[in-house]
Amino acid sequence: MNIKPFEWAVLGVTLGYTAIFGAIFMSAGNSEFLWYVVTLLILVALVAVGQRKAEFPAWILWALSLWGFVHMAGGGVPMAGSVLYAHVVLPVYAAGEFVFLRYDQIVHFYGFGVTAILLWHLLRRHFQVMVGTTSLMVFPVLGAMGLGAVNEIIEFVAVVVFPNTNVGGYINTALDLVFNAAGAIVAMVLVRVFANTPERP
Repeated sequence: MNIKPFEWAVLGVTLGYTAIFGAIFMSAGNSEFLWYVVTLLILVALVAVGQRKAEFPAWILWALSLWGFVHMAGGGVPMAGSVLYAHVVLPVYAAGEFVFLRYDQIVHFYGFGVTAILLWHLLRRHFQVMVGTTSLMVFPVLGAMGLGAVNEIIEFVAVVVFPNTNVGGYINTALDLVFNAAGAIVAMVLVRVFANTPERP
Protein backbone atom coordinates (compact mmCIF):
# COMPACT_ATOMS: atom_id res chain seq x y z
CA MET A 1 0.00 0.00 0.00
CA ASN A 2 1.40 3.38 -1.02
CA ILE A 3 0.98 5.52 2.10
CA LYS A 4 1.66 9.20 1.51
CA PRO A 5 3.84 11.27 3.88
CA PHE A 6 0.93 13.41 5.11
CA GLU A 7 -1.04 10.25 5.88
CA TRP A 8 1.81 8.91 8.00
CA ALA A 9 2.00 12.28 9.75
CA VAL A 10 -1.72 12.38 10.58
CA LEU A 11 -1.67 8.75 11.74
CA GLY A 12 1.39 9.31 13.91
CA VAL A 13 0.00 12.42 15.59
CA THR A 14 -3.40 10.79 16.16
CA LEU A 15 -1.99 7.59 17.64
CA GLY A 16 0.45 9.65 19.71
CA TYR A 17 -2.13 11.78 21.49
CA THR A 18 -4.45 8.77 21.80
CA ALA A 19 -1.70 6.86 23.63
CA ILE A 20 -1.00 9.82 25.91
CA PHE A 21 -4.64 10.38 26.84
CA GLY A 22 -5.19 6.63 27.14
CA ALA A 23 -2.41 6.51 29.74
CA ILE A 24 -3.96 9.47 31.56
CA PHE A 25 -7.37 7.79 31.64
CA MET A 26 -5.88 4.50 32.85
CA SER A 27 -3.91 6.16 35.64
CA ALA A 28 -7.05 8.01 36.74
CA GLY A 29 -9.20 4.89 36.54
CA ASN A 30 -11.44 6.62 33.99
CA SER A 31 -13.07 3.60 32.36
CA GLU A 32 -15.64 5.76 30.57
CA PHE A 33 -13.07 7.54 28.45
CA LEU A 34 -11.12 4.36 27.84
CA TRP A 35 -14.32 3.29 26.06
CA TYR A 36 -14.01 6.41 23.91
CA VAL A 37 -10.34 5.66 23.22
CA VAL A 38 -11.35 2.26 21.84
CA THR A 39 -14.07 3.92 19.75
CA LEU A 40 -11.57 6.45 18.39
CA LEU A 41 -9.11 3.69 17.45
CA ILE A 42 -11.88 1.87 15.57
CA LEU A 43 -12.66 5.06 13.63
CA VAL A 44 -8.97 5.57 12.85
CA ALA A 45 -8.81 2.02 11.52
CA LEU A 46 -11.91 2.56 9.35
CA VAL A 47 -10.48 5.74 7.84
CA ALA A 48 -7.10 4.08 7.26
CA VAL A 49 -8.63 1.04 5.55
CA GLY A 50 -10.84 3.18 3.33
CA GLN A 51 -8.32 5.90 2.54
CA ARG A 52 -7.21 4.51 -0.82
CA LYS A 53 -10.78 4.49 -2.11
CA ALA A 54 -11.86 7.67 -0.37
CA GLU A 55 -8.65 9.66 -0.99
CA PHE A 56 -9.42 12.15 1.77
CA PRO A 57 -7.18 15.19 1.26
CA ALA A 58 -4.75 16.23 3.97
CA TRP A 59 -6.96 19.01 5.33
CA ILE A 60 -9.88 16.65 5.98
CA LEU A 61 -7.63 14.10 7.71
CA TRP A 62 -6.09 16.81 9.88
CA ALA A 63 -9.56 18.14 10.70
CA LEU A 64 -10.61 14.63 11.77
CA SER A 65 -7.46 14.25 13.87
CA LEU A 66 -8.11 17.61 15.53
CA TRP A 67 -11.62 16.45 16.38
CA GLY A 68 -10.18 13.37 18.05
CA PHE A 69 -7.73 15.52 20.00
CA VAL A 70 -10.28 18.01 21.34
CA HIS A 71 -12.52 15.07 22.26
CA MET A 72 -9.75 13.35 24.22
CA ALA A 73 -8.76 16.65 25.82
CA GLY A 74 -12.36 17.20 26.86
CA GLY A 75 -12.22 14.13 29.06
CA GLY A 76 -8.55 14.24 30.03
CA VAL A 77 -7.81 17.86 30.91
CA PRO A 78 -8.93 18.81 34.46
CA MET A 79 -10.80 22.07 34.78
CA ALA A 80 -12.27 23.66 37.94
CA GLY A 81 -12.79 20.39 39.78
CA SER A 82 -14.19 18.61 36.73
CA VAL A 83 -12.99 18.13 33.16
CA LEU A 84 -12.73 20.42 30.17
CA TYR A 85 -15.94 18.99 28.67
CA ALA A 86 -17.97 20.53 31.51
CA HIS A 87 -16.27 23.93 31.24
CA VAL A 88 -18.50 26.87 30.34
CA VAL A 89 -16.54 28.72 27.67
CA LEU A 90 -19.00 31.60 27.38
CA PRO A 91 -21.73 31.98 30.03
CA VAL A 92 -24.55 32.98 27.71
CA TYR A 93 -27.36 31.16 29.50
CA ALA A 94 -27.69 28.75 32.42
CA ALA A 95 -30.80 27.17 33.93
CA GLY A 96 -30.28 23.79 35.54
CA GLU A 97 -28.86 21.40 32.98
CA PHE A 98 -29.58 23.88 30.19
CA VAL A 99 -26.16 25.54 30.01
CA PHE A 100 -24.85 27.49 27.04
CA LEU A 101 -22.04 27.72 25.83
CA ARG A 102 -19.97 24.76 27.02
CA TYR A 103 -16.79 23.25 25.59
CA ASP A 104 -18.75 20.07 24.89
CA GLN A 105 -21.16 21.94 22.62
CA ILE A 106 -18.32 23.52 20.65
CA VAL A 107 -16.78 20.07 20.10
CA HIS A 108 -20.12 18.72 18.85
CA PHE A 109 -20.52 21.70 16.51
CA TYR A 110 -17.03 21.28 15.10
CA GLY A 111 -16.99 17.49 14.99
CA PHE A 112 -20.19 17.00 13.06
CA GLY A 113 -19.35 19.88 10.79
CA VAL A 114 -16.22 17.90 9.89
CA THR A 115 -18.40 14.79 9.51
CA ALA A 116 -20.64 16.60 7.02
CA ILE A 117 -17.59 17.68 5.02
CA LEU A 118 -16.29 14.11 5.03
CA LEU A 119 -19.62 12.84 3.68
CA TRP A 120 -19.70 15.64 1.10
CA HIS A 121 -16.26 14.58 -0.12
CA LEU A 122 -17.34 10.94 -0.44
CA LEU A 123 -20.53 11.81 -2.32
CA ARG A 124 -18.73 14.18 -4.67
CA ARG A 125 -15.99 11.63 -5.34
CA HIS A 126 -18.14 8.53 -5.87
CA PHE A 127 -21.37 10.00 -7.22
CA GLN A 128 -20.33 12.53 -9.84
CA VAL A 129 -23.93 12.97 -10.96
CA MET A 130 -24.60 14.80 -7.67
CA VAL A 131 -22.02 17.52 -8.30
CA GLY A 132 -23.73 20.90 -8.53
CA THR A 133 -27.03 19.66 -7.09
CA THR A 134 -28.78 20.67 -3.88
CA SER A 135 -28.66 17.03 -2.79
CA LEU A 136 -24.88 17.25 -2.50
CA MET A 137 -25.38 19.90 0.17
CA VAL A 138 -28.40 18.38 1.93
CA PHE A 139 -27.43 14.71 2.21
CA PRO A 140 -24.18 15.36 4.14
CA VAL A 141 -26.14 17.40 6.69
CA LEU A 142 -28.68 14.61 7.16
CA GLY A 143 -25.93 11.98 7.26
CA ALA A 144 -23.95 13.94 9.87
CA MET A 145 -27.09 14.30 11.98
CA GLY A 146 -27.63 10.54 11.74
CA LEU A 147 -24.05 9.81 12.79
CA GLY A 148 -24.52 12.30 15.61
CA ALA A 149 -27.42 10.14 16.80
CA VAL A 150 -25.11 7.11 16.66
CA ASN A 151 -22.67 9.05 18.85
CA GLU A 152 -25.44 9.60 21.40
CA ILE A 153 -26.15 5.86 21.35
CA ILE A 154 -22.47 5.21 22.11
CA GLU A 155 -22.72 7.67 25.02
CA PHE A 156 -25.88 5.90 26.19
CA VAL A 157 -24.00 2.60 26.19
CA ALA A 158 -21.32 4.28 28.32
CA VAL A 159 -24.00 5.42 30.79
CA VAL A 160 -25.40 1.89 31.03
CA VAL A 161 -22.03 0.14 31.34
CA PHE A 162 -19.98 2.56 33.43
CA PRO A 163 -20.93 4.21 36.72
CA ASN A 164 -20.53 7.95 37.31
CA THR A 165 -20.27 9.11 33.69
CA ASN A 166 -20.23 12.78 32.71
CA VAL A 167 -22.56 12.33 29.75
CA GLY A 168 -25.50 14.27 31.17
CA GLY A 169 -29.25 13.85 30.86
CA TYR A 170 -31.99 14.47 28.34
CA ILE A 171 -31.38 18.20 27.90
CA ASN A 172 -27.68 17.62 27.37
CA THR A 173 -28.44 14.98 24.72
CA ALA A 174 -30.89 17.31 22.99
CA LEU A 175 -28.36 20.15 23.00
CA ASP A 176 -25.73 17.80 21.56
CA LEU A 177 -28.07 16.95 18.69
CA VAL A 178 -28.82 20.63 18.08
CA PHE A 179 -25.13 21.51 17.93
CA ASN A 180 -24.45 18.52 15.68
CA ALA A 181 -27.06 19.79 13.23
CA ALA A 182 -25.87 23.39 13.46
CA GLY A 183 -22.26 22.39 12.80
CA ALA A 184 -23.25 20.28 9.79
CA ILE A 185 -25.37 23.09 8.31
CA VAL A 186 -22.67 25.72 8.78
CA ALA A 187 -20.07 23.39 7.26
CA MET A 188 -22.17 22.89 4.14
CA VAL A 189 -22.79 26.62 3.83
CA LEU A 190 -19.02 27.17 3.95
CA VAL A 191 -18.48 24.41 1.40
CA ARG A 192 -21.10 25.97 -0.86
CA VAL A 193 -19.39 29.36 -0.63
CA PHE A 194 -15.75 28.33 -0.84
CA ALA A 195 -15.50 24.93 -2.52
CA ASN A 196 -14.91 24.66 -6.24
CA THR A 197 -18.20 22.89 -7.00
CA PRO A 198 -19.66 24.16 -10.27
CA GLU A 199 -23.39 24.37 -10.77
CA ARG A 200 -24.92 21.50 -12.66
CA PRO A 201 -26.21 22.62 -16.09
